[in-house]
Amino acid sequence: CNQALLEGSNVKFIATATIGFDHIDTDYCASHGIEWRNAPGCNANSVRQYIESTLLLLNGNFFNSLKDVTIGVIGVGHVGSKVVEVAQQFGMKVLMNDPLRSQNEPCFQHTDLQVIQEQAQIITFHVPLTKEGLYPTYHLADFSFFEHLDQKPIIINTSRGGVVDNGALLKALNNEYIQQAVIDVWENEPHINLELLQHVFIGTPHIAGYSADGKAKASEMSLQSISDFFGLGLTIHINPPAPLSYSIQADTYASALLQIYNPILDSTRLKENPLKFESLRGNYRVRREPSAFTIQLVK
Repeated sequence: CNQALLEGSNVKFIATATIGFDHIDTDYCASHGIEWRNAPGCNANSVRQYIESTLLLLNGNFFNSLKDVTIGVIGVGHVGSKVVEVAQQFGMKVLMNDPLRSQNEPCFQHTDLQVIQEQAQIITFHVPLTKEGLYPTYHLADFSFFEHLDQKPIIINTSRGGVVDNGALLKALNNEYIQQAVIDVWENEPHINLELLQHVFIGTPHIAGYSADGKAKASEMSLQSISDFFGLGLTIHINPPAPLSYSIQADTYASALLQIYNPILDSTRLKENPLKFESLRGNYRVRREPSAFTIQLVK
């Protein structure tokens, strides 16, 4: 949504059913009297689900117990806060990095990036993509970042592709500066780095926030913002589609969560069909969050 699209139009308002808004030229909108709204937090629980399942898979493949693992959470907003909750529930040591929150909240337990580079065995990114300001995030994880990692951590990126330099990430994998990576967002989507895709433990087509619950919430927030802007007086509520079954039976809660959602399946689909990135994202299957189910543990 930029000058090329908007110039000469009658557009007064833009609603995007996403957390991010780097696809909107906000400066152009401001100078031409166009208001816009995003949907902050709409899919935070969906990304939480993706990270939760990912951590369970990492526990089975790279760690003996998550309780022995230190995780660095870069960006502790709507999504990052949910990830912190998950990590704490798993008993992990959590290091939080969010300089903006640290600046505005004296009680926030901020950890410098250097300390996370020294101590974290998992580093996960949950920041917006910014190129200006005091704390730009574009290529926050560049080759210099990877060179200064002490623990050979696993890198997770579900924020924006440009936050992690994909070329540098591939080089870091090849040079064993990191143990592995889980990547949902990529530079140059849909024309992603195919060599990197085949190297990462999990590679998915930008769908971490694509639960049906998150999509419904995003649409609901966008439609509500349209109603509010134009004074329509509507109260919007959208129910996500029902799952095939509301009941899940499993021997452990962890296996139940992986029954509900296992990102390895999405990763396998993309690795087998890497040129169908847009198709796999645009025609994504219905995925519900754990709150939609009744979990019964059986022995």
